[in-house]
Amino acid sequence: MTKKYQIVGIGNAMVDVLAHADDSFLAENGIEKGIMQLIDMDRAVELYNKVGPATEISGGSAANTIAGAAHLGGRVAYVGKVKDDQLGAIFTHDLRAQGVDYDTVLAGADAPQETGRCIVLVAPDGERSMNTYLGVTEFLQPSDINEALMADAEWIYLEGYRFDGPESHEAFAKANAACKAAGGKVSLTLSDPFCVERHRDAFRAMIKSDVDLLFCNRAEMLSMYQTEDFDAALEMAAAEIEIVACTDSDQGAHILSGGKRWHAPAIPTDIVDATGAGDLFAGAFLWGLTNGYDLETCGNMGCVAASEVISHIGARAEADLNDLFKESGLVS
Repeated sequence: MTKKYQIVGIGNAMVDVLAHADDSFLAENGIEKGIMQLIDMDRAVELYNKVGPATEISGGSAANTIAGAAHLGGRVAYVGKVKDDQLGAIFTHDLRAQGVDYDTVLAGADAPQETGRCIVLVAPDGERSMNTYLGVTEFLQPSDINEALMADAEWIYLEGYRFDGPESHEAFAKANAACKAAGGKVSLTLSDPFCVERHRDAFRAMIKSDVDLLFCNRAEMLSMYQTEDFDAALEMAAAEIEIVACTDSDQGAHILSGGKRWHAPAIPTDIVDATGAGDLFAGAFLWGLTNGYDLETCGNMGCVAASEVISHIGARAEADLNDLFKESGLVS
């Protein structure tokens, strides 16, 4: 029987605040370039007041991935916590407008935290530095996980950043169990090398017990397996995970499964904003996988989507990805 959803994502529901910032601004404000830093509400307000003109859009890594799959016509849903406030309304309206089913219960207006936001500072070379106030999204609880929703998904997609939340392990375990009991599969993105450092043992435990598909980049892969030998890390991952999809910046992506390895070349483009490259890679890859394409084609779809999203500001595709896939000979 066909499941209602091809992909259901679980992640930190954020509103992305996108602004340009040069290296001197980053240095003056103690921001490490290219890294995600967790900040408190006061710091969020301080940075927001310092940046120039900004664009606000529903974001968060898994939400970007799910929106990318929706753009391609995928049947998708999302789970993530926002508050009954102005930014929460922006998030909810924007994500639903992308074609995503989103019905997570809102945190009440009296909740002490606000809707999470990520101030994404984009340097002239396109590298992004993310300053994240988690707010209410940090407190996504097991009770927010609808087991019927998980059971109705071919794949669920778990955002590694969620591991910073106090009950994230329990929430993910509940989602994984419901999905797998109904014959679904689990994918996980590692999200960030420092996130891996903070939660390596928990990641490794989940990978061994539940994960069928791992998404990561080179830095995250090396951090996970605590080696500087990239090929060795890939082989270690492939030995314990059914499918590994590892992006490698301008070197494209490496896909490993069943003792085989494929390389998907990067699509050359002028980098305007690297925000969302990995997110859109995963969205296109999962869309391809759930539509019956082989792993090599899925990797190529991911690279096409990533190339499109880094060519402009923001983590949502602006060109029609289906058309780009046709132009690239990936679909007929």
